[in-house]
Amino acid sequence: MSFMPIKFVGTDIPSAEDLRNCIHCGFCLPSCPTYISTGHELESPRGRLHLIDAVRSGRIDINDRLLGHLDLCLQCRACETACPSGVPYGRIMEDARASIMSNPRSLQPKQWRLRTFLLRNVIVRPIILRLAILPLRIYSKTRLQSLFRKHIYKWLPKRIVNFEALIPEINSKRFHQREILSSPDNASMRVALIMGCVQGEIFPQTHEATINVLEKLGCEVIAPPSQVCCGALHLHAGDMQKSRELARKNIRAFEEHQVDAIIVNAAGCGSTLKEYDHLLREDIKWSERAQVFSDKVEDILEFVAPRMQEENFQNSLSKIDINVTLQDSCHLAHAQGIRKAPRDILNQIPGINLHEMSNPDRCCGSAGIYSLVQSEMSNNILDTKMEDILTTESSIICTANPGCTLQLQSGVRKSGFDAEVLHVIELLNRSLVQK
Repeated sequence: MSFMPIKFVGTDIPSAEDLRNCIHCGFCLPSCPTYISTGHELESPRGRLHLIDAVRSGRIDINDRLLGHLDLCLQCRACETACPSGVPYGRIMEDARASIMSNPRSLQPKQWRLRTFLLRNVIVRPIILRLAILPLRIYSKTRLQSLFRKHIYKWLPKRIVNFEALIPEINSKRFHQREILSSPDNASMRVALIMGCVQGEIFPQTHEATINVLEKLGCEVIAPPSQVCCGALHLHAGDMQKSRELARKNIRAFEEHQVDAIIVNAAGCGSTLKEYDHLLREDIKWSERAQVFSDKVEDILEFVAPRMQEENFQNSLSKIDINVTLQDSCHLAHAQGIRKAPRDILNQIPGINLHEMSNPDRCCGSAGIYSLVQSEMSNNILDTKMEDILTTESSIICTANPGCTLQLQSGVRKSGFDAEVLHVIELLNRSLVQK
């Protein structure tokens, strides 16, 4: 790609006030996976903020090199946890990408245009997504997958091998979506479940575990049939228009049902859903409705953790004697600030020995579609993560996001480590089911 005269344009240009909050202290550097991997200042949050500020002030134009630095960012938001000044790095990065994609189509980076096209035409369309996953489902359920991993992989380029390692062993059954998911006689609360895009296709067991646990806590669980993709991947890719469109559709879908809470079991989705109020802040018709919606959103772990103390629930738990480690999903720990809840849940399951890794909140390298578009960096980060996990000598790796699950499953396969990767809620449900 040659030099392109791209500017920051549109309504989502990074805020000068947000950029001024950065005091260049460097506290973010030790928390940034790409800086740790490369040692390059421009692959750090501070370096990227400097570039964005320079573009905004007109000191530099956007070229291939700058786009490369922005593209290599995982948007894990670990820097926000480390920042003493409260710089909203994730928001700045989303605005930067959005303002680049607001340029005329001919000036938009080709790779970014392709990414936007796929996100708009595959992820948000359940039938198309299902058809896209079908070959992977067939591949994982035939001898092809085992044949590849035993014999063929050694003859192919590393990039193809790394991509294949991301293909999960897809459950033979999809989640059966219906409006009423659970309706116990003793229901004391009514909650709605976010279905997500890939969760029901690839990890239906996570939905089933979520429903079982909620039912045990006395919740009626519904799934509004008109809900759509949360828009997280579109937001991270700079497609603000589509993100806002999806946000409005979801708000409307859930407004039709009177519920006490909106439950989500994918950390990346939850982070975006909780920020609908910011996404639609300038929309007079939707800003208040977005605030009401976001206030009701709770991650399944923060919802369950304080309610596990109930005697009936405690008496329903069976003992599981096993060593477990926890990978903090980035958008749970850094974007939502939820760290205690998953540990509280694990520590209340009888027999569980929680072995913390050295850096449980450092990104695993998944980051939405990052593992596909930045496979080399993603695998470098994953290798570091697996070294950390191996030191815990755990048989189960728990996390709270489907992307993390896929990435860690890939790491387990490549390292030859004998361990199972589960959502925290799946392990809790396993204790309930065994009773």
